[in-house]
Amino acid sequence: MAGVLFEKLIRPVLYRLSADDPEVVHERTVRALSLLRGTPEVLRRRYAADDPETVFGVRFPNRVGLAAGMDKDGRALRAWPALGFGFVEVGTVTRLAQPGNPRPRLFALTDSDAVINRMGFNNAGAEALAAKLAERGKPPVPLGVSIGKSKVVPLEEAVEDYRSSLRTLYPYADYFAVNVSSPNTPNLRALQDKSALAELLSELRATSASLAQGTPTPLLVKVAPDLTDSALAELLEVCGEHGVAGLIATNTTLSREGLTGRDALVGKETGGLSGRPLTARAREVVRFVHKHTEGRLPVIGVGGILGGTDAREMIDAGASLVQLYTGFALKGPGLVREVNRSLAGWR
Repeated sequence: MAGVLFEKLIRPVLYRLSADDPEVVHERTVRALSLLRGTPEVLRRRYAADDPETVFGVRFPNRVGLAAGMDKDGRALRAWPALGFGFVEVGTVTRLAQPGNPRPRLFALTDSDAVINRMGFNNAGAEALAAKLAERGKPPVPLGVSIGKSKVVPLEEAVEDYRSSLRTLYPYADYFAVNVSSPNTPNLRALQDKSALAELLSELRATSASLAQGTPTPLLVKVAPDLTDSALAELLEVCGEHGVAGLIATNTTLSREGLTGRDALVGKETGGLSGRPLTARAREVVRFVHKHTEGRLPVIGVGGILGGTDAREMIDAGASLVQLYTGFALKGPGLVREVNRSLAGWR
């Protein structure tokens, strides 16, 4: 019932009331979903699918996850499984609380099924998220935590900034996503360079090992779609040397290919582009990673998944799991149901 209300009533009303500010729609949606304190079985059956998969040592009830960015501060953790998600990634969270970039910073390009954002890691900080998880508990599905660099922290101090967030949130995460690829924090993508990434991953892996009670929590790296093949191959070499458990491909793109008409004008806004224009490139990156590593490095495929066919093609390209963000924002829980049903049994 809650899902039907979202699709047929709540979401259209939110957009009518907030046509000029998609961020208001986002905020109101997460706030409404945060009121759902349980995971009603009837709702879960409507949207979810039992399609278990074990990837990097974690068992997922299905292969459809919520990407980072939708619920940065973990406010609606009980709602997402009820809407069919088999795992949830919160964040990107930073050590220091920060407001993000000035508004407006989120732009809907409805003709292109796309979104531009320059949010800038707006979040309440790692300690606030840890306190919320300690108080309310984890969701009944695997929880990923995306960690990034605080904006005010100099690049040369980034390693300790990431390590602090890792330590603070270590008791709660089933995996960590190391976000070095957002285009909205100045110089962040420099951390994808070979030497910088090697130092960061070496320290994070050592920290993880020191905190683990048993097997260390998997570390994944989230990559940009704008890397050249040679740069991506170099990044994969570093990931292999430092025991990275998997890759998330991809983050948003700086490219504006695929935008036409009115959307081309909005496309002049700075920020990362997601949605349909990213579909083909994200799949290409997944395919490159799968081929280059001979399938040894699991990949979570994200970017431009707006239907069941997109999800299947992402799996065929080599992804083990998929994540939704822009598609979910534009289409609602019906997309989760469609993708779950499309992937059920698809190997």
